[in-house]
Amino acid sequence: MKKHFLLLASFALSSFVFAQSSSPSFGLRGGVSYAGLSGQAMNSLQGLINFSAGAVTASNHTGFFGGGYANIPLAENVSIEPAVYYSQKGYELNGTFSLKGADFLSAGAKASLNTSYIDVPVLAKVNLNGLQLFAGPQASYLVGAKLRTTAGALGFNIVDNTTDAKNQFNPWDFALAGGVGYQFANGFNITAAYDHGLSKVDKGQSFDSYNRAFKIGLGFRF
Repeated sequence: MKKHFLLLASFALSSFVFAQSSSPSFGLRGGVSYAGLSGQAMNSLQGLINFSAGAVTASNHTGFFGGGYANIPLAENVSIEPAVYYSQKGYELNGTFSLKGADFLSAGAKASLNTSYIDVPVLAKVNLNGLQLFAGPQASYLVGAKLRTTAGALGFNIVDNTTDAKNQFNPWDFALAGGVGYQFANGFNITAAYDHGLSKVDKGQSFDSYNRAFKIGLGFRF
């Protein structure tokens, strides 16, 4: 037991010394996000739409993310990387609905939920000769949510409405993030990450709908 304690203390001391002797580095990163909602996502979004849809299909929303990060060494090949990103997320529904008084005429309808968050991940990162593995918690704050509904038939645009839906959503989202990347010697790096939301997105938390997002990023470390 004493031997294990001394070994642990030695490791902690060496990590502290390494952290003091190694300076943090900073960088910028941005890329594409492919986001959606899981669980009762369709019910959650349809509850905000003022027309009745049928034969509805769901799809993810493509957006972007970007921001800065700091890499803080803890030991050789191990670091902590806090970051702040602006991140677009959302969800889409596509379907048809019948026009009142003309049931024989159906129109194609689309509802797009565009949400934007400030993501703050704090990731533990392992560097294996350039190959990087990382994982950790992430806190996000909702800065905007727009719901756009469009519909058209016979070449005419019947409905095109955009509403502010921010007050319908939970302002905070907590997630687990993780992924892989590669750090090049010239400072550039690439990452592929996945965010797994743990908080219900609707404000009343009546639906089991959670944010999910894949992110492909290109960064530069100074």
